[in-house]
Amino acid sequence: MEIKRNKYIDALESVIDPELYIDIVNLGLIYRVEVDDNKQCVVTMTLTIMGCPLSDYLFDQIKEQLIGFEEIDDVKVNLIFEPAWTIDNMSREARLQLGIH
Repeated sequence: MEIKRNKYIDALESVIDPELYIDIVNLGLIYRVEVDDNKQCVVTMTLTIMGCPLSDYLFDQIKEQLIGFEEIDDVKVNLIFEPAWTIDNMSREARLQLGIH
């Protein structure tokens, strides 16, 4: 799934999955990032597995990265599982780092 690049997506590349040591953008976890007129940012994303024990950590890191933008006062994470995450969501870089060809 190709996502529309913007400065928010770029900022989320600094959020690293602590188990895989790859950022959540290149893992293909981020589906969309939108900021509305009320300065609320909604991050639509998935996880590699339902019930991921690191979800709270990742959500906190996402909020920390995005709340620093002047046009963002609040960050909401919209967690979805459709479409389901697969290794096909990962960037070529991420697959190479994990040895998946």
